[in-house]
Amino acid sequence: MVGRKKQSSQLADRLRLKDSELSWRCPEEYLKFRTTEDIRSPASVKPAGVTIVGQERAVEALALGLDIESQGYNIFVTGPSGTGRTTTVRQMLERYKTAPRELDDKCYVNNFRDPDQPRLLRLKPGDGRRFQRDMDQLIEYLAKNVPALFESETYQHSRTEIVDRFKEEGGARVREFEKRVASEGFALVQSAPFARPELAPIVEKQPVHIDSLAGLVEEGKLPAKRAEEIRAKYRALNDELSAIFKVVREQERLAREALRELDENIVRPVLEERLADVAERYPGEKVREYLKEVAESIIGNIDLFRQRPEAKPEQPALDPYAEYRVNVLVDNSGTKGAPVVFETNPNYKNLFGAIERTMDRTGQWHTDFTKIKAGSILRADRGFLVLNALDVLVEPGVWPALKRTLRNRRLEISAYDPFFSLFSTSVLKPEPVAISLKVVMIGDPEIYTLLSAYDEDFKKIFTVRADFDWEMTLNGAAVEQYCQVVKNLCEKEKLARFDRSAVARVIEYGARLAGRQRKLTTRFNVVSEVLKEASYWAKKDGATTVTAKHVDEAIEKRRNRVRLQEEKIQELIDQGTLFIDVTGKAVGQVNGLAVYDSGEYMFGHPTRITAKTGVGASGIINIERESQLSGPIHDKGVYILSGYLRSRFARQQPLVLSASITFEQSYGGVDGDSASSTEVYALLSDLSGLGIRQDLAVTGSVNQQGQIQPVGGVNQKVEGFFYTCRARGLTGRQGVIIPKANVPDLMLRPEVIEAVRKGKFHLYAVETVDQGIELLTGVPAGRPDRKGNYPPDSVNGRVQRRLAELASIYQGFQAEAKQTDESAGRGRPGLRRRTRR
Repeated sequence: MVGRKKQSSQLADRLRLKDSELSWRCPEEYLKFRTTEDIRSPASVKPAGVTIVGQERAVEALALGLDIESQGYNIFVTGPSGTGRTTTVRQMLERYKTAPRELDDKCYVNNFRDPDQPRLLRLKPGDGRRFQRDMDQLIEYLAKNVPALFESETYQHSRTEIVDRFKEEGGARVREFEKRVASEGFALVQSAPFARPELAPIVEKQPVHIDSLAGLVEEGKLPAKRAEEIRAKYRALNDELSAIFKVVREQERLAREALRELDENIVRPVLEERLADVAERYPGEKVREYLKEVAESIIGNIDLFRQRPEAKPEQPALDPYAEYRVNVLVDNSGTKGAPVVFETNPNYKNLFGAIERTMDRTGQWHTDFTKIKAGSILRADRGFLVLNALDVLVEPGVWPALKRTLRNRRLEISAYDPFFSLFSTSVLKPEPVAISLKVVMIGDPEIYTLLSAYDEDFKKIFTVRADFDWEMTLNGAAVEQYCQVVKNLCEKEKLARFDRSAVARVIEYGARLAGRQRKLTTRFNVVSEVLKEASYWAKKDGATTVTAKHVDEAIEKRRNRVRLQEEKIQELIDQGTLFIDVTGKAVGQVNGLAVYDSGEYMFGHPTRITAKTGVGASGIINIERESQLSGPIHDKGVYILSGYLRSRFARQQPLVLSASITFEQSYGGVDGDSASSTEVYALLSDLSGLGIRQDLAVTGSVNQQGQIQPVGGVNQKVEGFFYTCRARGLTGRQGVIIPKANVPDLMLRPEVIEAVRKGKFHLYAVETVDQGIELLTGVPAGRPDRKGNYPPDSVNGRVQRRLAELASIYQGFQAEAKQTDESAGRGRPGLRRRTRR
């Protein structure tokens, strides 16, 4: 017995970790400055360069994607939030703002031949607004001066001459016809204004309608022969009247044409002179063609400019000259280099543009080419557009339209509205715009994986992936870069200077966030928050320099703000509501360690894991799985546990047992395999009958060979059990068993390290189940001999013996049950025969 305790003590001493192994401390030789004011920017960094700490791979991928102009080389930036994705993209794009680009202004004008398809004009930067202003001035000039031309004496005289000439020609014919009509006993009667006069015979010195002759004959007022003569003359004269008025109408037509020609001749010189000035300032076939159509339209709509516009206090609902306006969608007059657009609200209209509508005073909706509005894609043409992937995917209709636009390199602006697509009243189809831009989309790795798997076009459009790492290798160069980051943030945020000890604490906190001693986090948003709060506490303390004390205070205050749930669970443990023992021994009962992650804070706490075994052939029953509270990884861990038992104890005998394993007082979901070694210890304890130390908690994953594998959240798990033990009172024997592979991940809090240094708390690093079970029971695990038998007094020997007993009991029970069935069958032959059938 004494030898066994000595052997167990030697094992504990060998596996016990020193306090120096529980955390990484920043060496003083890395920090060659007194305060951050003494830190100088490295000479190797060029002013125009981009230096993002720990993201060399991502920066290289971004540079590749931004430099290659080929189609499809758009960039998808992935990585956790806070790793500097957006900042890096912004800094990288700063280099391209000054690069020379062939930009243009984009304008839509009326298509006079097909108004439903507005025409696109692409002009030099700045010419768009000038062209718009020149066309507005042209319309204003015409509206002001054309009426004056029509009011001039020259025009009025020419118009009068034309009217009089044609009037005289037509009037002479009519007057001659009137004389003849009178001589024939007829009169010309005007029945309605502007209507052709009608012939009316004179009867008893009064003109009568030709249809009334029959009535006069019946009344005896007109002889029938005379009436017939009148009708004959009427027909002849009426034919002549029709011929005369046909000539008169032709004369009127010629008069109108002459007047229209007069109007054109008086307006055309002025119009062509002004349009020639405009055309000279804006060379290009499309502009000349458009101005030619403008001239034809104005000449054909001279009446629109004939009247002087009335001065009204309110603007009319509809612009009468709208068809001659210029709609400037993109004005690049002030853009130097490549345009860079960060679209933070990528809904359909903001991204692709829109065709707006207006309502007139009658309640009718109207739209035209002047209501076409540009979106971010058009503004970013010949440049770069930056989008958030999740925002793009959740907006209705945006992702398919974005793919189509980038694939075809052509933007079609429409009146489509994802929410009111069934009620769209616009039939406008503006001329498509050929575009050439680079899209940078920022999103999580999960989004990239989903799009790659389920969208066959995705990889063709976003060829380059820039993946941002959440950690960087910790070495002297990395520490130097971290110091530079601290200095830059202090200057940018106007924080108090940090001394050497404060910077060391910040770097150590970066290692803590990374969760490994040889790594530093690149989530500088969290680091930045710590710097700001440390500076705040230093100022509250009246200090001008931030020290390690202020950084520790900032970290502790941040932790206290979000650890309410942790404190509530600890309260339940202290009150005895949650059953946790930190002293003594118990069979089949082990303190496991669970981790809670609320997003902004992760903490660990102990949880009781128990196992019970008995006779049966059900194998290992995972109670969490049976109650649908177990995740797939946890289920896998239990199956591996079964494999471990088979590899150890089922080579010479059958593994026949019924066992149940559960997380006691667990009312939520359980996942992960970090408790699989704990479950093995619980099973071995119950099978062997040996008690497990309750002053030790366990974490670690196990494989089928019995090796202990590393787990996540090891720091939080150790600290969770430490706080429970400290609340109950540290005995000097309490501690945590962790996988040896997790030792490089230890970045424990100072109070834990201090307790270990004073011998009040212990950490043990194990590599195998055998090491762990010996620590927990104080009994050697035992090694098998050549026949696979373990020493009888060892843990494995006791387990092997108990499994043999369970198998024997089960086999005996089966044989007895079979014999009973056979005896029952002999006593009841009918039943036996039925059973055989």
